Amino acid sequence: MANDASTVFDLVILGGGSGGYAAALRGAQLGLDVALIEKNKLGGTCLHNGCIPTKALLHAGEIADQARESEQFGIKTSFEGVDMAGVHKYKDDVIAGLYKGLQGLVASRKVTYIEGEGRLSSPTSVDVNGRRVEGRHVLLATGSVPKSLPGLEIDGNRIISSDHALVLDRVPKSAIVLGGGVIGVEFASAWKSFGTEVTIVEGLKHLVPVEDENSSKLLERAFRKRGIKFNLGTFFQKAEYTQDGVKVTLADGKEFEAEVLLVAIGRGPVSQGLGYEEAGVAMDRGYVLVDEYMRTNVPTISAVGDLVPTLQLAHVGFAEGILVAERLAGLKTVPIDYDGVPRVTYCHPEVASVGITEAKAKEIYGADKVVALKYNLAGNGKSKILKTAGEIKLVQVKDGAVVGVHMVGDRMGEQVGEAQLIYNWEALPAEVAQLIHAHPTQNEAMGEAHLALAGKPLHSHD
Repeated sequence: MANDASTVFDLVILGGGSGGYAAALRGAQLGLDVALIEKNKLGGTCLHNGCIPTKALLHAGEIADQARESEQFGIKTSFEGVDMAGVHKYKDDVIAGLYKGLQGLVASRKVTYIEGEGRLSSPTSVDVNGRRVEGRHVLLATGSVPKSLPGLEIDGNRIISSDHALVLDRVPKSAIVLGGGVIGVEFASAWKSFGTEVTIVEGLKHLVPVEDENSSKLLERAFRKRGIKFNLGTFFQKAEYTQDGVKVTLADGKEFEAEVLLVAIGRGPVSQGLGYEEAGVAMDRGYVLVDEYMRTNVPTISAVGDLVPTLQLAHVGFAEGILVAERLAGLKTVPIDYDGVPRVTYCHPEVASVGITEAKAKEIYGADKVVALKYNLAGNGKSKILKTAGEIKLVQVKDGAVVGVHMVGDRMGEQVGEAQLIYNWEALPAEVAQLIHAHPTQNEAMGEAHLALAGKPLHSHD
């Protein structure tokens, strides 16, 4: 292995996804000499196979729904079908524009970008393209890939992952979605909008099971109304080909058939065969273990993003990457409060939350110390105009701060910014209630909910 001894970087980053490139940009901004190594495309899963393309598909689906349903607004349109080639062009144009911008950013910050498959060769070096890249510190940010189950082979044909679903050249007539978490319900929602008959299979007792139970129930009600079927509380047993599709059998013997099966049971870390164990990095089930400052047990190695067992969200990767860069540059850093991270599921309707669930709050503070309030969007003018239904639910420590904001409804993801401030600044309901929220907006529902929780409801009953 040729050793490029002429340069020892301050920071060598293995992986150019959200966590890796955020660390590179911030590190370079702070004067660190940074090398960024990526085997595929800069931007990683989020930009090319995750957040951006899935949201583009969901928006295309929203347009399809609006075209079908426009007469309820007094507008006559005709819906002539979904042109998947056109949908993919729209999606790919969005990705291409963001990709070009990101490449420009990395170049402008004077980051040394190396395209190639890297492997950790020591606690202070990464081998790539026959070259050894040395650094005073190494950041592991190799991300994740779609997971499957034992005995369930993803073939990219009838049994597919989210990666395959993003480039599918047709709208399937029917689909089984294995997994009712974020990935599963987003694809189920988009496909239903495109005209697919969808059935979700989720082994746990609710869709989006990590969310507050009230949000799960509201989403289930909305999906029933949309004609999205789901089977909850029974785990998958096997899948097999039929003459023209796939048959799924559950543990209780129940069977479902469809044209395709989307395996959407989550994502697993990319860590195998990359030299982590050989360098002495502590791991668990493929994840790299870190402390609250993203440090591994090896002093010269940190890790961020989907590779570590924190929330698998692009914005978490950004924050973790920035934290590492600032720590290495000598700035004072504060550990991330993962409960304070905004979470959005972009199905129709959207599910958004910050903070802890009512159940978790009762577990921490005691049932008698927790107050929960639900504000129905039926009382919100803009939501009525948009013809969306749902709720904002607030969870408060009695006589104290709001510790959870849970929202269901179209465009609720756009309200998560204020919710994040409310939770992270430990706001009291009365403090939010005194802020004037613009009318008519959906954001006004956030103010109205806090008015009600503060004991002075306006457009809602006592």
